[in-house]
Amino acid sequence: MQAERAIGVDLGGTKILAGVVDRAGVIGETMEIATPSGSQEAVLEALNTVIADVLEDGIVAVGLGAPMNFDRRTGRGVRATNLPLHDIDPGAGIRARFGLPVGVENDANAAALAEWRLGAGRGTSNLVMLTLGTGVGGGIVIDDHLYRGWAELGHIVVEAGGQPCQGNCHGRGHLEAVASGHAADRAARALWGDDADAHQLVARARGGDAAAVAALARIGELLGAAIGSLANIFDPDVVVIGGGFGAAAGDLILDPARASARREAIEPADENLQIVDATLGEEAGLIGAALVGFETLDGLR
Repeated sequence: MQAERAIGVDLGGTKILAGVVDRAGVIGETMEIATPSGSQEAVLEALNTVIADVLEDGIVAVGLGAPMNFDRRTGRGVRATNLPLHDIDPGAGIRARFGLPVGVENDANAAALAEWRLGAGRGTSNLVMLTLGTGVGGGIVIDDHLYRGWAELGHIVVEAGGQPCQGNCHGRGHLEAVASGHAADRAARALWGDDADAHQLVARARGGDAAAVAALARIGELLGAAIGSLANIFDPDVVVIGGGFGAAAGDLILDPARASARREAIEPADENLQIVDATLGEEAGLIGAALVGFETLDGLR
């Protein structure tokens, strides 16, 4: 008998990835498209398009991970920082279109769920995950339960009065402003002009360019300051770093982050704090979204 399968949809600031996933996290057919930036309606239609593309017989649910805060009383998304989404229930149209149970969760929460159950956090009870991509997301597991609140860890202030945050956020000095792919783009442009980007910054650092190494080290230092603060609050068994930029930069930011986090963390976290790469890679959001879909299905049974 074929294992139950759900469709997971990982909605990001630059791309939408949808795929068929079973309960063990095994991924089947996938579809990826660029995320529309023009309007809310265009984003919602794109979600329907990728789901329809991978839909097959035997699909039991759909799960969506979206970069939004959700009102837990109503299920409506409040606002997305980097997308034109505001005050909507993004699952409603999917339910109406496909007639399937639909679960919706913040995208970084979904990624944390996947890494905790099936990835780098398997076997732990307390986990913090940070996803470094277009922005910075976060998810928290406390005493074997995913924290279902906002968990907007990317909006922790690490530099009071610092760099303006991006998108719809009016804050300054937030982690997202200084440790995201956009922050790396900005650092690259400062070094080499308007055509430079994060990819070039990482590539030059790996080639030994001292300025590029220093720029990524500064990003890592600020990331570590946030991790040290999170360790002082949650005492996690492990801190998992994922997202496209996080995976690409790797130890170029994680080594400075470890040093910074241990400097800021109180005993004994200053010695035993574990900061590791996500093991599910860029597929964590997709797998986590599917797990959210399965959770919704199980709750209806």
